[in-house]
Amino acid sequence: MSLHWEGELEDRGRARKAADELAALRAGVAGEPLTLGNEFAEARVSLVQTRNGVRLLIEATRSGQWVTLDPLELEALTWQGTATFSAMVGHPFSPLFPEPDDTERDGTAQDGTGQDGSGGAVS
Repeated sequence: MSLHWEGELEDRGRARKAADELAALRAGVAGEPLTLGNEFAEARVSLVQTRNGVRLLIEATRSGQWVTLDPLELEALTWQGTATFSAMVGHPFSPLFPEPDDTERDGTAQDGTGQDGSGGAVS
């Protein structure tokens, strides 16, 4: 007996694509990665060379999540107030503003105001 779920093949394809992309990024690491951690989280930060220029690769070592940021995206972090970071920490593993294809999958379309179509807050 084997278990299957709706969207299994799509999930597998996305996971494979993300793993391939991460492997390619790791191949372009310049210098030694830096690991930062405390009792709440641990992150590994690496400088990577890509065909589109230098990026910062940030990996959450416990969850396996990762992101790359270009210099403008890094600078944009400095424009944020503490409330932005509090909101991100308060809703782990979910974006502040879902990508359009994310809302199609879970049915929680948002208009960018933090409200769903019914006027209720989206968490």
